[in-house]
Amino acid sequence: MSDDQISMDHMDYANLTQTALRGVIRSALTRATTPEGLPGEHHFYVTFLTRFEGVQVPADLLAKYPHDITIVLQHQFRDLKVLENLFTVTLSFGGAPKVLVVPYTAITRFYDPSVQFILEFDVVEGDEDEDDLSQDLSITPMADTDKPDTLPEDAGPKVVSLDQFRKK
Repeated sequence: MSDDQISMDHMDYANLTQTALRGVIRSALTRATTPEGLPGEHHFYVTFLTRFEGVQVPADLLAKYPHDITIVLQHQFRDLKVLENLFTVTLSFGGAPKVLVVPYTAITRFYDPSVQFILEFDVVEGDEDEDDLSQDLSITPMADTDKPDTLPEDAGPKVVSLDQFRKK
């Protein structure tokens, strides 16, 4: 085969890589469920698509965040359950507890600012329109006011991009 010919990726390495990296998220969340909780200063910002298949978000949050939402898992979360394909967690929004169900495939960003570790995923949902895709909504539902409302643009050298694995 010549250099000009690009062979078909029948292994679907891009998908395999994304699945493996979502396993990192699952393992980190599992660590948070231990009696000791999150070690050291570790905490997570998890951004996910609110209308992705399998996501369950209360209607009032869905109305407020119709495209995506960023949640913080640090001190004030409870009932975190980590399953094979999704996690559930109870967070407080405006003082009211809300249960969220998040499939790992709905996650677009996982960030642990204590060590500047970011995983980013290109998630495409079939029934979104372009107006929804242009919105960049995120929140931090934790009561602590010293946390930033957005994620830093420069997350340091530990950014993992899947672009190099994509078909060109």
